[in-house]
Amino acid sequence: MKIKKIAILLIFLWTCTTTAQPFNALTLWDDKPAKDWMTQYYPIGNGRLGAMLSGGVTQDHIQFNEQSLWTGDEQETGAYQAFGDVFIDFDHPSPAVKSYSRSLNLREASHDVKYQSNGQTFQRCGFANHPDNVLVFTYKASAKGAYSGRIRLIDAHGAIISGDNDALHFSGQLENKLRYGASLKIKHIGGTVGLQKDENNMVSLEFKAVDSFTLYLVASTDYSPLRSDNWRAGDPIIKNKQTLDNIFKKSDEQLFKAHMADYQALFNRFNLSIGKQHKENNIKTTVQRIIDYKEETDPSLETLLLQYGRYLLISSSRKGGLPANLQGLWNNSNTPPWRSDYHSNINVQMNYWPAEVSNLAECHVPYLEYIQSMREVKKQNTQVEFPGVRGWTVRTENNIFGGESFSWNTPGSAWYAQALWEHYAFNHDKEYLKNFAYPILKEICEFWDDHLKHRDDGTIVAPNGWSPEHGPTEDGVSHDQQIIYDLFTNYVEACDSLQIDPEYRNHIATLRDQLLKPKVGRWGQLQEWETDRDDPEDKHRHVSHLFALHPGRQISVNNTPELAEAARVSLTARGDESTGWSMAWKMNFWARLQDGNHAYTILHNFITLAASEGVDYDSGGGVYENLLCAHPPFQIDGNLGYVAGVCEMLVQSQEGFIDLLPAVPDQWKSEGEVSGLRARGDISVDMTWKDGKVVSYRLTSSNKKNVKIKINGNFKDVIVSQL
Repeated sequence: MKIKKIAILLIFLWTCTTTAQPFNALTLWDDKPAKDWMTQYYPIGNGRLGAMLSGGVTQDHIQFNEQSLWTGDEQETGAYQAFGDVFIDFDHPSPAVKSYSRSLNLREASHDVKYQSNGQTFQRCGFANHPDNVLVFTYKASAKGAYSGRIRLIDAHGAIISGDNDALHFSGQLENKLRYGASLKIKHIGGTVGLQKDENNMVSLEFKAVDSFTLYLVASTDYSPLRSDNWRAGDPIIKNKQTLDNIFKKSDEQLFKAHMADYQALFNRFNLSIGKQHKENNIKTTVQRIIDYKEETDPSLETLLLQYGRYLLISSSRKGGLPANLQGLWNNSNTPPWRSDYHSNINVQMNYWPAEVSNLAECHVPYLEYIQSMREVKKQNTQVEFPGVRGWTVRTENNIFGGESFSWNTPGSAWYAQALWEHYAFNHDKEYLKNFAYPILKEICEFWDDHLKHRDDGTIVAPNGWSPEHGPTEDGVSHDQQIIYDLFTNYVEACDSLQIDPEYRNHIATLRDQLLKPKVGRWGQLQEWETDRDDPEDKHRHVSHLFALHPGRQISVNNTPELAEAARVSLTARGDESTGWSMAWKMNFWARLQDGNHAYTILHNFITLAASEGVDYDSGGGVYENLLCAHPPFQIDGNLGYVAGVCEMLVQSQEGFIDLLPAVPDQWKSEGEVSGLRARGDISVDMTWKDGKVVSYRLTSSNKKNVKIKINGNFKDVIVSQL
């Protein structure tokens, strides 16, 4: 008997680290099942497949997505779609439950549920395996025959469900002819599993007295990222069958180990510890920690939110897939807010601000490849709107086929181009720069070369611009001018790095120098428009005219102190409270102004429990119980912008030197340690600090080199060690 109990325990251990409370510091958890999808469910994802999980006791709900399920085409934007749902109904209604916990373990990227009922311990683990492209959910119990119930698979578009004795399937076709399909397969120990039909001929899998079971969920479409394929390739039904055939050659333990090795190779690169760690905080539920944070700061919650952002980026953006959209890849609606699209006037760009600096460069690649894949469609659309120009630009709303809608966002492609340059700036891969990034940078420069307006006084302005998302449409809008300046600067530096195209390089440099420059207005503000009309009472969520401060590099405390002061005046007038993503941007602004205390004020405001479940700008942003950012509603850009903001407080490298602790707030000064930060120049940064001063640091690179750093207020030249 003792041997059997030990065997059951060992079966539990491989699936996930279901530690007794308190949980590890990088865990979100609650003591009750989730009821609300947006504010309480926990997300998992492998970069292509994602799911939101309820952890229900009488009914478990798995809502799932696949990132390429889109309506629309090259002409119509359409919208990102929900894929489907899995419901597991257990035959123990209203059980007496004790010691319930559901948790999201960021160290393992696993969703764990544990509770006791009727003298038995029930345990689940869900994870999104990237190497094998499958969602896996295990259900175990401490006694034999503990599970009975039924499993239903639902298509979000109403397709008929078919089944076998151990599987459920659906397939369909959207209005744009995109084909899709999903399969759910079960493996069980003990008891019986079989296909059942109800009085309406709806099928489900019924399981009776099973000891344990595992569900394997796969989903795919026939989307191709290549226009040369007409955006279609492969049969989703065949893809799903091949995936299931492959995973059934492996044990659950092998699938979990492969998942762990793949995920941790990315996640474990970066670590941050601030101040003394108080383990008693880990005993509190995550929502209680958010509530208590307003009474007493909790540095471990601040670092948990940072690592959660990195987790979300890993989970929604992996090589070979599409970039993270407005909601990452998690969406339960076929008419989501703003189509859950790729919004080109800050949102998709903000998604990738943390990719390089927080050591997730590979997760940046889907966005870069997306830009590449859209070029030919965008060129055609641009020619229709702006006849005779070379190059291309974009509208505000964008899909995965090149389709777009809402207003033209003419500097949008130039903002895209910043990501292409930053990937090079951080990694110094000249093959990438020459063969991938440079041609795109040049053709976007060509668009502006043709589209800019030359005035008689020699000044050059962007015509008919708009400062997102308010104000008039007119020439010389600061937002446009600053983004074009950034594009031209990046192009010139790309030419210098590659030693190519000197004639056009010099031409673009001349255009850059003639651009209308930032101006200081009548109340000391950085002007949003060429006309000095800024309202000091304006609290608009967008602060578009500060692009030159962040993510641009035209304005800085060191090089342009007067303009930096004007940016400070504008930012102060805009206010600290706003929607979620706007607060994340303001964290970055204040960090660039090297005001760590004000950046921390915004950070503190960001960690506010959001009550709104709808689209309501006026209710203010913050985070939900599951730490997803409230715009509101949920948008992932705020989570990812927060990561970038914290990193900017710790290290900056946009001015040609590495600045250690440029904006450390008083609340973090006592002590801290970070490893795995990245700086431009292909440099990794590890450091520790005490009393606001760096006490040790280590810089490494793939090549030995000399760099300039700023440490504790002093500049010095150092040699970077080769890895």
